[in-house]
Amino acid sequence: MEPMDSKPLVVLITGSRKGIGEYLVKHYLAQGHQVVGCSRKQTTFEAERYNHFCVDVTNESQVQQLLAEISDRYGRLDVLVNNAGISSMNHALLMPTKTAQQIIETNFLGTFLMCREAARVMRKNSFGRIINFATVATPLKVEGEAVYAASKAAVISFTQIIAREFAEFGITANVVAPTPIETDLIKSVPQDKLNELVNRQAIKRLGEFKDVANVIDFFVRPESDFITGQVLYLGGV
Repeated sequence: MEPMDSKPLVVLITGSRKGIGEYLVKHYLAQGHQVVGCSRKQTTFEAERYNHFCVDVTNESQVQQLLAEISDRYGRLDVLVNNAGISSMNHALLMPTKTAQQIIETNFLGTFLMCREAARVMRKNSFGRIINFATVATPLKVEGEAVYAASKAAVISFTQIIAREFAEFGITANVVAPTPIETDLIKSVPQDKLNELVNRQAIKRLGEFKDVANVIDFFVRPESDFITGQVLYLGGV
C-alpha cells in the first residue's frame, strides 16, 4: 500500500524560512503532514510536527547529515520540494563571476545534492515524490536573467533524466515553473520589467503562493503516480 493511503507524509521543503517555502510549510502542516524545513539561517517559526534545520544546500556534508537525520527520525521521506533558489538580474556582460557561481551552485548543485540524497532514503520504501523549481524566465528568454534562466534550464534537464533513473524505485520527479511572484527573488526587478513579463503571459497577473501549492499538490497526489518528468509552467507560458 502506498504511504499516502495509510499515514501522513514526511515532507522536506528547502528554503523554508520565508516566501514560498514558508507558505508551503504551513500548507502541508495544515494537511496534517510531518514537515521538515531547511534554510541557511534559523527560522522563528515553530509548530507541532515541524522541524527546521540550518543547512546550506550546496554543502554536501550538511545535506547528507540532514537526510540521515530524517531517515533516523522518521524512517522515511515521502516528498522533497526543492524550493531554495537565488537570482540576480544582470546583463551577461555585467554579471560578476562570483554571483554567477552562487546562482548555479544554489539553483542547480543544491537541487542535485538534495535529489540524490533524498532518493537514497525514498528508495528504501519504494516510494517518493520529488518536485523541483524552474522558472518561466527560461522559455521566455528574459533579458537580464541569462545565468538564472540557464541554471533552471539545467534543473529541468536534470529532472527529466532522474525521472527515468528513479522510476524503478517508485519515485516520480517533476518541475513547477512559476511566473514572477512577490518574494525577495524579484525585489530587484524594475516594475516596468515585471509588467512586460506579465503581459507575455496568457493570464496577465503575478503568480501567487497558492498557484504553486496547487501544482505541487497535484504532483504529490496518489493518483499522480503515472506522472513523471513533466514541467508545468504557470500563467499560460
